[in-house]
Amino acid sequence: MDKIKVLGISGSLRADSYNTALLKSSVELSKEYMDIEIYDISRIPLYNHDHEKIKIPESVIEFKSAIESCDSLLFALPEYNSSVTGVLKNAIDWASRAESPLNGKPCAIMGASGGLSGTAGAQLHFRNIASSVNLICMNAPKLQLRRSKSLFNENNVLTDQSTVEHLIKFLKAFEEWTLKFMNKKK
Repeated sequence: MDKIKVLGISGSLRADSYNTALLKSSVELSKEYMDIEIYDISRIPLYNHDHEKIKIPESVIEFKSAIESCDSLLFALPEYNSSVTGVLKNAIDWASRAESPLNGKPCAIMGASGGLSGTAGAQLHFRNIASSVNLICMNAPKLQLRRSKSLFNENNVLTDQSTVEHLIKFLKAFEEWTLKFMNKKK
């Protein structure tokens, strides 16, 4: 069987983002059964309907094509003011326009934060956004990392063994979730 094609999207633009590091750990821990491509959403301009009427930006066309060609999406969500980041919401807004590749696409959400919330607020808000664009989110298990600085080493590598084990369980559940949708397409 071919590997599942996953598009990994970090809602953070920070160079040393724990969420991007979480995606990189996911790439390594699932490489036997998933091919996770981490997509950089920093080139997507702010959504403006006037610009959309003139010409869809090339970066948006590329993003929508990447979504279309994957089997599922894996979102790593930082939490800003108890919600998702503006840059992630903006990318979803662009992708949802016209013929949306998000419609009916399975996804999973995870997140890492420096505080105690473990991105619970961002994940809750993201589920509302996902529902609105008909993304189909995996509900369990959840992955909401708290006090992330203690879980990663100085090179931003996930080193906390219990967190690694939980991430492995999360990724295996995500594989099963994605396969359910892939089997429905056949």
